[in-house]
Parts: sequence; C-alpha cells; structure tokens
Amino acid sequence: MQISSVNDVKIYNLSYGKSLPEWLSDRKKRQLQKKDVDIQRRIELIQDFEMPTVCTSIKVSRDGQFILAAGTYKPRIRCYDTYQLSLKFERCLDSDVVAFDILSDDYSKLVFLHCDRYVEFHSQHGHYYKTRIPKFGRDFAYHYPSCDLYFVGTSSEIYRLNLEQGRFLNSLQTDAVEHNVCDINPVHHLFATGTTEGKVECWDPRVRNRVGQLDCALSSITEGTEVQGLPAVSALRFNGSLTMAVGTSTGQVLLYDLRSSRPLLVKDHYYNLPIKSLNFHEQLDLVLSADSKIIKIWNKDNMSPIYVCPPSFLTLFWLTSRVLPSGMLFTANEDPKMNTFYIPALGPAPRWCSFLDNLTEELEESPETTVYDDYKFVTRKDLENLGLSHLVGSSLLRAYMHGFFMDIRLYHKVKTMANPFAYEEYRKEKIRQKIEESRTQRVQIKKLPKVNKELALKLMEEGDDEAELASRKKKGKVLPSILGDDRFQVMFENPDYQVDEQSEEYRLLNPIVSKVGQKRKKKLRLLAQQTAAEEEEPEGRPSSEEESSDDDKSWVDEVREQRRLLRLEDRDRRRQERKQADRQPRFFHLKAGEEFRSFGDVARKQRLQKVSLEERLKFEEHSGTSNMADTAVGSKQLTFTLKKSEQQRKQQQAEREHHEERKKLRRSAGHLSSGRGRGRGWGGGRGRGRGGGWGRY
Repeated sequence: MQISSVNDVKIYNLSYGKSLPEWLSDRKKRQLQKKDVDIQRRIELIQDFEMPTVCTSIKVSRDGQFILAAGTYKPRIRCYDTYQLSLKFERCLDSDVVAFDILSDDYSKLVFLHCDRYVEFHSQHGHYYKTRIPKFGRDFAYHYPSCDLYFVGTSSEIYRLNLEQGRFLNSLQTDAVEHNVCDINPVHHLFATGTTEGKVECWDPRVRNRVGQLDCALSSITEGTEVQGLPAVSALRFNGSLTMAVGTSTGQVLLYDLRSSRPLLVKDHYYNLPIKSLNFHEQLDLVLSADSKIIKIWNKDNMSPIYVCPPSFLTLFWLTSRVLPSGMLFTANEDPKMNTFYIPALGPAPRWCSFLDNLTEELEESPETTVYDDYKFVTRKDLENLGLSHLVGSSLLRAYMHGFFMDIRLYHKVKTMANPFAYEEYRKEKIRQKIEESRTQRVQIKKLPKVNKELALKLMEEGDDEAELASRKKKGKVLPSILGDDRFQVMFENPDYQVDEQSEEYRLLNPIVSKVGQKRKKKLRLLAQQTAAEEEEPEGRPSSEEESSDDDKSWVDEVREQRRLLRLEDRDRRRQERKQADRQPRFFHLKAGEEFRSFGDVARKQRLQKVSLEERLKFEEHSGTSNMADTAVGSKQLTFTLKKSEQQRKQQQAEREHHEERKKLRRSAGHLSSGRGRGRGWGGGRGRGRGGGWGRY
C-alpha cells in the first residue's frame, strides 16, 4: 500500500506493490512473503483483481456487490463478488469491448458494444443474443422509460434499438459528422451526445426532436490556451436535473447549467490530453475528471484540486457508488493490474471492506517513514564538493528536478571521508549555541548580531522611529520587530542566510528598496510633525501641509547604472574565459585517408562546407584540386549539371537573340583614324573630324 498526501488529503493506493505470479507454489509464495518487505506490506483487497494484459473499462453494479471489468488479451469480461472478495466468473468474447453497461441492479443483464459493430447481450447464465449496427459504434446509453438503446459512432445518425419490441426504430438524424460520447439525464431523461466538431446536441426522447445545441469548442478557449486544433467532445456526464459536465479532447472540463449556453466554469488539466472520464460526488459537491495521465478531484466553487496519479496510462475510472457516500475509487489502466484507491476525505469505506477505516486510522496514529526519508537530495555543486561527479548517470544517483537523490548512508560515508573533522565542528557549534542560550538569562545589551549586521541596524533604526511615533499617540501600538520574532531568528544566526551584496539580484533590487526606505522615513517624519502639532494646538485647525507626491525617479538611473556595470563585468569575464581557452592547446581529428598539411587547411575545409556545391567545384577547379574516391572498382569522378527551368531557358534564348540583333545593327567605327593627338579633344582624340580639325562627337 502506498500513501500520498496532496493538499492535506491522504490517498491510499491499495493496489501498490508486487504481485506474485500464479505458477508459483504455495511454499515459494510463503518464502517470498517472509523475505520481501514489499510483499508483506501489500494488501490484496480482492483476489485476482487483474487482467491478463490490459483493462479497458470497469464498472460497479448499482447494488454495490459486483464489479465488472472488460479487458484483453484475449477479449474477456470478469465479474468480482465483493461479498466473497474473489472472482465470480469469467467469460471470453469474440472481439474487444468498446463500451458496456449494466442494465439490472446486479450482473444478470449486460450489454456489450464490440469493435466490429456487434452488440452482444448477456444474461445471468451467459451469452443471450447478438446483433449488428450499421456503422462502427463508440458509445451507447440506455433509456429506461422506453427500453431504448441509443448508439453513437462514426455516423451522423443515432441508432435506436428497442429491447421490448426487439427491433431497430427510426434513427435520429443530426447535423454532426461523427459522435464520440452520449449520456441520458437520470431525472428528466434528456439525451445528449458529443460530436467531433466540439458541439453537444440535446434531444427529447418523447418527441424525437433536437431541443438544443451547445458550442463547447469555442467556450473551452480561455486566456492562455494554446489552440492546436478544433476541440472535440471526448466525455459527457449529467448530474441532477440541471448540471452537465463536458470534457474536450484538448484537456478542458466545462461545467454547464442547462438553462444557459455559457459554461459556469472551465477547468484546464494543462496536459493537452483528451478527457477520458467524468463523474460527480453528490454529497461533497465534487467533480472528478480524468485524462490518460491524472485524475483531478476538485470543488465546483473554488476549483481546489486533489490529484490522484495512477502508475500507468488511465483509460477509465469509476466510483463505487454515486448515491451512497464512499471513498473507494477503481481505475482501468493500460496495465494488467486494476488500481484501487481509497480516499477517506470523500467518504468511508464500503460495507464489504469496512476494515480499511480502522487500518487507515492506525496508520495516521503511527506514521511510517516515506520513501524519500532514506535518501538525501544533492545538487551538482554538492556532488563536486564531495568528489562524486563521476556517479552522474549511474544507478547510485536518481535525477530529480535540479539535482539528484542518493542513499543517505552513502552520503554520510562520503561526507565523513571528505571532511573528517565535520563532527568536531558540529560539536563546537552546538556548544556555542548552548552558551548563547544561557547568556539570554543575563542582562541584555542591545548589540548587533554576527550575521546580517547592516540589515539588523536598518531594522533597529526603523523600529526606533516607529516606537517614537507610537509613543506620541494615545492609542498607539508598537508592531513587533523582525529582530524579536522567533520565526526570523535563524536569519541573524546562521551564516548561510548572509545577504550577498555583490550578487546580481541584490545590486538590481537595492536602489528600489533604498528608495522605498527613504519614502518610509519621510512619511514617519511627517507623521511625527503632525502629531507634535496636534499636541501643541489641540483645538486649532489641522495643519494644511500635505504630503507631496514624490516624483523623483532617481532609482531608475541607479538600476540602469547597475545593469550597465553588470554587463561590463560579464563582458570582461567572457573575455578572460576566451583568453584562457585560446591559451590551451587545440586538438584536431584527422580522418582515415587524410594527410595533414597545415592548420589553415582545416579551417579552409570548414569554410568550404558552408558554401554551395557549385562554388565549391569552381574553387577546386581554380585551385587545381579535385576530390577522387578510391573504391574496389576504381576511381570515380562525378560531374554535376544544374538543371534549368523552362522559363530560364526562354529568357537566356531571348537574351542571345537580342545580342545577335544588336551586333547586326551596330555601325563600324574603323574609318575613324586615330592620329598622334595630344589626348582627348585634340587632333588625334575622339572629337576630331575627317579633316583633322575640330568636330562634334
């Protein structure tokens, strides 16, 4: 049995522990029970309460005597008698069970919806009848007044099967493409179905007409919700005549009042997993919602949760009774073992296991050590100080949050070896504390503590100002100081609580805190002046001096200056680390078949890897080097030709035709003589005409 406490609520996992295999002999089982502590502590509430491979769904009969569970493999149904605390019968089926329901108060009338569209009926003796629906079904509900079974699935129609007449009735045509779940209100028998489009359609079975429709997909989106797709309705449950809970495929639970189209509240599981199952605890007004990872039990008013974490993926859970108050909870998991949880805060144990109340009371009176009492939490810095950094990744350290859990015996042994004089220091510290405690009986002299002296001096000054102000008032009360409060006494005695004034957080917050302290001192000074004025002139009019608003924002400049200094220090630190890294020798790895030329050759290859293939080939052709691959069949060289698109080829053809046309139209300038001129503009230049004189260009 495993005990966990969440929000001061005890949760007992009765199925926790090792399970003995069936093929073991009785003698071997007794030997294991004597040796193994986990087997001794386990509680086998119901004998053989498990499935061969996986349990898909579990339900409790209305009289509370029988527990029925469906599982695989092979597909089967098991019935457990709680009065005998053992298995009553087991029946194998032809295919997996999608959903099943108990029509009677006991196990005498059962209905199974299979994955191959078959609907199978069982009576007390066994299989009774089997029929088939047109489309694959996902869920069904039973309408007691008319003896109708409503099937929903991968179709827009809702199929109706009347058990009194033994035939199918006219289907209900909906606007949805597919349906996931359905439920019938136990008070006024309103039929509701949840669709894949995130809508809930409500039908009146008496007139077979739709009476309402809710858009739950739009209502489930709140502030901070990440929308990754259209939320579908994955769970549906009625409570009373007016309350309905809707679960979506994105992990939200919407609580509706049938008189309103808007949800009363939206509860998010924050796992982005579909809601598998919903239930209500009527006596305590609680809602139970579950996805494949966690079960949350929360209040309708303040939504304060109680978490129940099953050890494996959850498929369905069921309370022992919705009418009688009980704290027993069964879950069907993707695991052979079906889990049983007992929560005393929800109610007492059922009648067939009333001894659990006495057992839990004894456990509360004599609390046992939890799992983590035998382990020590250490960080990476602690491991480095102890010289145990090489154990990271081994079985001796268990990673948790920002550190590791290690055995407390190993921790004490290593710490004794790392610091052999730790006990002497601990002994001296204890003696010093005893001496300090004995000195408290003497005459107390106001002096500063050894730890956080500046903070203590600041608190003393503020306390003196407040005491002086309170003494001037007639009914003034001096507030207790932090220095005299036992809750903060360790902060001025333990050196671990010393304020580091060189830390980044302190340097950024100190300007703001100091400014607030100045404002506080100014306010106390003004209050003291007002009190003195009232004592001098009791019948006079009050002082007209008002506290002016302090618009001085000098602390902003101080914070900016501290940020600038921190950036400079960080930059210098990085520069020093870079220099140290450059001073260290650098190693290069040569692959097989390569020859070392120079360090620049390695850098050149790294630069070539970042450029395109075309530029790399051009560079190799220009430098006269080529990459040859020697294989068993000889050396091979590959030539790549970039394929051009049709548009590029047309454009290049048009450019070539344009250049040819320009060549034909261009006039020759060979008849212009180039004499021995003195440059441009003179006799032999461009501006010279045929006769050698000045011409126009």
